[in-house]
Amino acid sequence: MEHATGLGAGSRSGVSWKHLAIRLLVSTLKVLVLTSPIPTQSSRFDEYNAPLTHFLSNLPENEKVILVGHSAGGLSLTDAIHRFAKKIRVAIYVAANMLRHGFSTDQDIKDGEPDVSEYGEVADLEYGMGLDQPPTSIIIKEEFQKRLLYQLSPKEDTALASLLLRPGPVRAFKGARFEGGKDADSVPRIYIKTLHDQMLKPVKQEQMIKRWQPCQVLVLESDHSPFFSTPRLLFDLISKGAAASF
Repeated sequence: MEHATGLGAGSRSGVSWKHLAIRLLVSTLKVLVLTSPIPTQSSRFDEYNAPLTHFLSNLPENEKVILVGHSAGGLSLTDAIHRFAKKIRVAIYVAANMLRHGFSTDQDIKDGEPDVSEYGEVADLEYGMGLDQPPTSIIIKEEFQKRLLYQLSPKEDTALASLLLRPGPVRAFKGARFEGGKDADSVPRIYIKTLHDQMLKPVKQEQMIKRWQPCQVLVLESDHSPFFSTPRLLFDLISKGAAASF
């Protein structure tokens, strides 16, 4: 049996995947949504990504997974590709960071970090290791969440998502750097672009696609949260990717 494993953006709870998970459960796939540690307890990326690493380490050799990552969850996909290539059938990036070596260069930072400077100070920082250390986590201020994350999404979904929104482990994300795994290029990758994304803007998504070209590029007329704004279409694209032959 193949597994479909969903990976969030670090600041989202499992509620982000509820529409997609329900649809996948009625398919032939076994669905697993992984959550991350508390941001202040995961200053290193390997600590943050430990749930996925543990899952893949214990996956039987005769089984493969379909990994789906959203936003900064794309970093988790890339880490897994380098470390567990033979256990991954396909990796699907949904409006996600797709950087071959993580944040290793200035160009990686330029392409992969959201640029919302036109809105001013949109986030609150937390200093879990002391004010003399870099911030450990970040969360979008409530007054900017709808505009940046959910501008095309139903109110009932975004209201619940805002209540459950957690800080994202920004220090762990910025420390995500990956060495090339020998079988990394054997893993098929699909990128799903979100054309009305105000957080990870389409121009940044396109730049990452150009630098590390995936097998397929699919497109959604959605905001940064297609599991809310276009859940049926997102399910269709993920199902299409899962069924593709590479």
